[in-house]
Amino acid sequence: MRRPAARQWALVALVGALVSTGAAAPPSAPADGAPAKVPVAVGHGGAVASVDADASAAGIAVLRSGGNAVDAAVATAAALGVTEPYSAGIGGGGYLVYYDAKTRRVHTVDGRETAPATADAGLFQENGVPIPFAEGQTSGRGVGVPGTPATWKSALDAWGSRPLDQLLRPAQKLARDGFVVDATFRAQTELNQDRFKDFPATAKLFLPGGSLPVVGSTFKNPDLAATYAELGRKGTGALYRGPIAEDIVRAVRKPPVDPAATRVVRPGDLTTGDLRAYATKRQAPTRVGYRGLDVYSMAPSSSGGTTVGEALNILERTDLGSLSEAQYLHRFIEASRISFADRGRWVGDPAAEDVPTRELLSQRFADSRACLVNPGRALTSPLAPGDPRNPVPCATKGKAAPTTYEGENTTHLTVSDRWGNVVSYTLTIESTGGSGITVPGRGFLLNNELTDFSFAPAAPGVPDPNLPGPGKRPRSSMAPTIVLEHGRPVLAVGSPGGATIITTVLQALLGHLDRGLPLVDAIAAPRASQRNQTTTELEPGLWNSPVRAELEAIGQGFRQNPEIGAATGVQRLPDGRWLAAAETSRRGGGSAMVVNPHGRP
Repeated sequence: MRRPAARQWALVALVGALVSTGAAAPPSAPADGAPAKVPVAVGHGGAVASVDADASAAGIAVLRSGGNAVDAAVATAAALGVTEPYSAGIGGGGYLVYYDAKTRRVHTVDGRETAPATADAGLFQENGVPIPFAEGQTSGRGVGVPGTPATWKSALDAWGSRPLDQLLRPAQKLARDGFVVDATFRAQTELNQDRFKDFPATAKLFLPGGSLPVVGSTFKNPDLAATYAELGRKGTGALYRGPIAEDIVRAVRKPPVDPAATRVVRPGDLTTGDLRAYATKRQAPTRVGYRGLDVYSMAPSSSGGTTVGEALNILERTDLGSLSEAQYLHRFIEASRISFADRGRWVGDPAAEDVPTRELLSQRFADSRACLVNPGRALTSPLAPGDPRNPVPCATKGKAAPTTYEGENTTHLTVSDRWGNVVSYTLTIESTGGSGITVPGRGFLLNNELTDFSFAPAAPGVPDPNLPGPGKRPRSSMAPTIVLEHGRPVLAVGSPGGATIITTVLQALLGHLDRGLPLVDAIAAPRASQRNQTTTELEPGLWNSPVRAELEAIGQGFRQNPEIGAATGVQRLPDGRWLAAAETSRRGGGSAMVVNPHGRP
């Protein structure tokens, strides 16, 4: 097996050691007392990578006290609900992928939000016409039943070793005592200022005194601290029945809007019965073989695993490591375009749709699609899908349909522990700031996850498996991924970013496994994202590069995106140490920590 990254582990370890001295307990923390942020750390005893230093520190504290990777993932996620409230929290949902070192098996938890029992295909239509996306986003109509608390319970019941109340204490303390506002938190608040001011509970929490939070100030959320304390005492079921559930339903059915606001905020139809009926799903992960490795991810209702997997299968027979930068990016773009065409036609909630998951992940189908790739000429989008149940080389089936809009926020964390267990966990409230509706007195924002459904069929006459329906899970792009070699972990990675999650995870995998980049550099590399659209998004590092002109010369078209995704990952090094990697600059940089950066386990 030719795997450049495996030969470069010493370089990765050297880079990690240079920047991770004291990563788990920085010798010179910032003057404000918050943990220092570093993008890569190497050491023993386990690792945590997230976008936030306070959250990573919460996970590391659990690992140091003897907790395992699942325990640490829950503690980290709860802390992110405090410090990253516009990206994730108990008002949202997500997907967790877990590697069990004892059995060498990979498991998943589908904690995706669900639509009310009364939802139908016209959920976001009035008089047969789709409402504007912004009006679906900021409404009760876009709110699905939260899945995050139930995800924590499912994971802890199956694989955890610590009680929930213990794991929530770091986040509870963080919410009570506060965290230091950074430029990213202020900028995200400013982005939502016009929405937030129309909801008194939201404005009181996030716009104190009617003003944006000041960078360097301390942000406290006592209501969320109290909510966490209640969940710790009563269990996560307290969110699905009882006073918290009633408060959620009230906020959805009668959105608490300022009477003076002119914004149209439609009510939703969520009921306490919908909350009581919610359940996570334990299901098999997706799996594809790639370069002698086994790549595991999330099966539908997420499209992440099938779409990343199909793209890897398309690229399997190409030696990406030997190609020029332009040809490598061309092949990556085309594989992304093709797999997104198939995603749009075939992937939805398998409880409501006939999703050919196994066929989408077959090498036979990928080979029938790979022959569409011409090294000297770009394909055009929207590209029509293939038929995974009846693959015909270079053929398409039916009409092409564009990729529908999907919000670009969310957060991702990756964790490993001393026993070799690994968690890759992506969680979200959908758009930055979710629905904009804070549950009064509870301290958390509600999701707008149902806007991930298609408001109407993506194209007239083309079947769309992602229309709303009763109790249905909207299609997601979340792609928490774990890679194994001979049953043992090589790396785990994931990212936020809506539909760009798929291309971000794919590009990080290819950069590391095929192009030989250390994991932190594969994450930091400038990104492209093609989602079966007429143009491919490029970050400035590629937009301003000569490679853009080379690609334009063979028909690729581009538009600029200042920032795509915010990935994190962990990697098992050949000497048994763990490497944690996060962003060097996106979203203000991420936070990589290890339990012991110096000594032995």
